[in-house]
Amino acid sequence: MTELTTLIADRKANPKPGSYTNKLLADKNKAAQKVGEEATEVIIAALAQSDERVIEEMADLIYHSLVLLETRDLSWSDVVAALENRHR
Repeated sequence: MTELTTLIADRKANPKPGSYTNKLLADKNKAAQKVGEEATEVIIAALAQSDERVIEEMADLIYHSLVLLETRDLSWSDVVAALENRHR
């Protein structure tokens, strides 16, 4: 997870032409839309597809969620901290 969050932050700091991540980082609405699409795909996979497909769709959802966080200058660490605070 650290490697992926670092890659996304690096794309934001050092954009690469043609990068899908950069396209999402430049458009918060598109990033949010992709999170919604991927969440729907996770639900469909969980209800009617193979375990492998559930894992693939969940990976897509996590990636797009991390990009959306980065558009808001938030991080995975912020999410982990919120989860930890819920269990105190």
